[in-house]
Amino acid sequence: MTLGLEHFLVVGALLFCIGLFVALSKRNAIGVLMGLELMLNAVNLTLLAFSRFTHSAHPETGHVFVVFVITVAAAEAAVALALAITVYRNRSTVDVDQITMLRN
Repeated sequence: MTLGLEHFLVVGALLFCIGLFVALSKRNAIGVLMGLELMLNAVNLTLLAFSRFTHSAHPETGHVFVVFVITVAAAEAAVALALAITVYRNRSTVDVDQITMLRN
């Protein structure tokens, strides 16, 4: 049995659904970030699967998109973790429900 495009798409969809569930259900900011990273990795898996299993004139296009997504994910993680550390220093919590700094 060989792995086809459908197998990779199912795994990518499952990873995305798990990441969405984690991002929406966690109250901790770090848990929400982990869910977002899982969703971005699911998109990367799907992009690579389409790049591998479809025939085009430029098969490396999917790989280039993956590199851009990884770059954006790394920048998002760095900024979000810096914000989480700043919020923790000021409020002593990273619970998303208890962070009310923007309210008057």
